[in-house]
Amino acid sequence: MRSDAQQNRDRVLAAARAEFTTYGSAASLNKIAQRAGVGPGTLYRHFPTAQALLVAIIAEDVAALCTTGRDLLGHQDAGRALREWLRAVAVHATAMRGLVATESLDAAGSALSACHDQIRQVGAALLARAGARDDIDDVLAVVNAVAWASERLPASPGLLDRLLGLVTRGLP
Repeated sequence: MRSDAQQNRDRVLAAARAEFTTYGSAASLNKIAQRAGVGPGTLYRHFPTAQALLVAIIAEDVAALCTTGRDLLGHQDAGRALREWLRAVAVHATAMRGLVATESLDAAGSALSACHDQIRQVGAALLARAGARDDIDDVLAVVNAVAWASERLPASPGLLDRLLGLVTRGLP
């Protein structure tokens, strides 16, 4: 990719992240193009649909989340590592006004499914290392539910951490 094309793509991704964070599913592709300083044609050349744009953002975040998880596999306290990573998963799930947690795996196709599989693999490894016998899909479902609830309940400092504490108490 030419350097100017890469710069345009990077600006579109940054603008989209900001728009999705602010407006969630109501984000406007035209506003994203304006914020990025590109024309609609440039946006659509890189990302033909809003879904493709969202998947690109999620894929970047998942890569960082999984890197964090793999780094935590070497943490001295396996239980603490698991809890830290699950908190990172919850924060990830609240990104872009909950779009990450609510985006349909089927609708997004294999790209988003691959992201979910990466999260499952890292989470399963952290669970196993901590000696937990819980199913990673169940744990992720509960963490996503906690993330969702913490976003929708009246503002309360530390709510996400309190709810995660309730959920993770039974984990090693």
